[in-house]
Formats: sequence, structure tokens, C-alpha cells
Amino acid sequence: MIRLAVLVALTAAAGQAAPQRVDVGGVTLHYIERGAGEPMILLHGGQGDYRAWDVQLTELSRHFRTIAYSRRHHYPNNNPIQADHSARVDAQDLAAFVAARKLGPVHLVGTSYGALTALIFALERPTQVRSLVLAEPPILEWANQLPGGEELYEHFMNNVHRPAGRAFVAGNDTQALRLLIDEFDGAGTFDRLPAERRQVVMQNANFFRAVTVSSDPFPNLDRDSVRRLPMPMLVVRGERTDALHRMLAEHLASLKGSAVNVIPGAGHGSPRQNPVAFTEVVLGFLKVAR
Repeated sequence: MIRLAVLVALTAAAGQAAPQRVDVGGVTLHYIERGAGEPMILLHGGQGDYRAWDVQLTELSRHFRTIAYSRRHHYPNNNPIQADHSARVDAQDLAAFVAARKLGPVHLVGTSYGALTALIFALERPTQVRSLVLAEPPILEWANQLPGGEELYEHFMNNVHRPAGRAFVAGNDTQALRLLIDEFDGAGTFDRLPAERRQVVMQNANFFRAVTVSSDPFPNLDRDSVRRLPMPMLVVRGERTDALHRMLAEHLASLKGSAVNVIPGAGHGSPRQNPVAFTEVVLGFLKVAR
């Protein structure tokens, strides 16, 4: 724990290496790669990009060939927004990235929309996945079949997701992101963001712009297929995450007959909000799962 805590400060002081890029199917993806051994891919959430994993990259690359890439609508990529973006599209990009880099079976660690991308990839290509770490994938359609979930789903869609989409269409990116981030991290969070953090969020507005106008923003997944996935799976959530994502994480873990691992002091963005605890959980899981 002490060594990882010191690592956070050292990582921040060291700065960020310039990313590499790969072009797959007309889409440019920027990435950072470190280490050697079994390949591991880190998949960020909506508010971030490959830079969100700086702390985890430094530690995990001691044990794995570790790669963090920016999904197609995240900084510094500049790919056009298609009509119906979804995690299924991101899973196709992930498959193309794995093939282009000749990675073979990979460990996948994802948070939020990146976790949903990882889960869809595993469902479609189970032989290409060694293990899954999923931090609160937004399988929102499941909420409609869970006690009390329909109300949470309708609140999010009617009071956050759809109004944010209208704000983007009106050209008010700031209001759109305020709605989304305050929902995920608590009222007033967006206006309290430090300038550097707000810049990162604004640099990744294109993802939210794409997903809030999509006809399939949160693809539904067959629960029996998820239950039958053959690879080891760890489900993670933040201690302070919102009720909707908490419900979905708990249900996902129950399908695999396991408990959710709770990251203390964190909300929906647990890898970013408590990177030390998150990294320790991942390493502990993989020590047993490998």
C-alpha cells in the first residue's frame, strides 16, 4: 500500500509519454504501451482517455504488457461521429486493435463505458479474453427488470441523458457535461472541478455528444450469456457510487455467483478516484485468476 501511494506522486511528477497511434478500419486510436508479458488492455470511461490510467500503467506494467488506448471519440483522436454510436462499435474497434497489435488473448480492465465495451467484446470473442475486471458497466436496460430499477432508469434517461443530448445539439457542451458529471459524482461537482480536470472532461465531450444522440447508447445484453462467460471475472464498484450503477454492479456480480469488490472513498469513477486501491484489487484478483 505504501509503495503504491508513493507511486501516485511519482507518476504525476514524471509527466506523460507521447502516445503511439494505430489506424484500424478508418479509425485512429492513440495508445500508450508499457511492460512485457501477458497483454492487458485498460479501457477508460466517458470522462477520460488513455491518460486516465497513468498510475495503473506504471504499476501493472511491472507484471503485464499493459496498454491504455483512447476509444474512438476520446482525446486525442479526431474520428467523425457516426449516427448510432454504442459500446458495440467500441467493441469492434477493440477487436480491430487487438488484431492490429497481434496481442492474442488479453486481460481486459474497464471502467464505466469502457467496462461495457470489454464485456461486449468478451461475449462476442470469449476465446480472446483471459480475464475481465469490470467497474460499473452501464448495462442500463437491466435496471428495468430489477426491483426499483425502472424508476432509477427513467430518472437518468429523462433528467440527465436526454437533456444532455439536447444541450449538445444546441451547442451548449458545458451544460451537457454539467448534467452528466453532477449525476455521476454529485450535485455541483462540475463547477468545482479544477481547471486541469475540467479541460480533460471538455476534451472528451465528443463521446458524450455521440452517445446522447445515439438510438442504442446502452446496448442490452443477454444475462444468460453473461452468466456463461468462461473467463474469470471481477466486478468492482465505488463505495459512493450512485444507486443505479450500484444496483447494476451488484446484479452483474450475482450472475457469476460472486460479490462486488467495493473501492473505498470512490464513486462511479473508482479507478480515477482511488487508483491505489483499485490497482491493488486488480493485482490481487489476477494473482488468483491467472
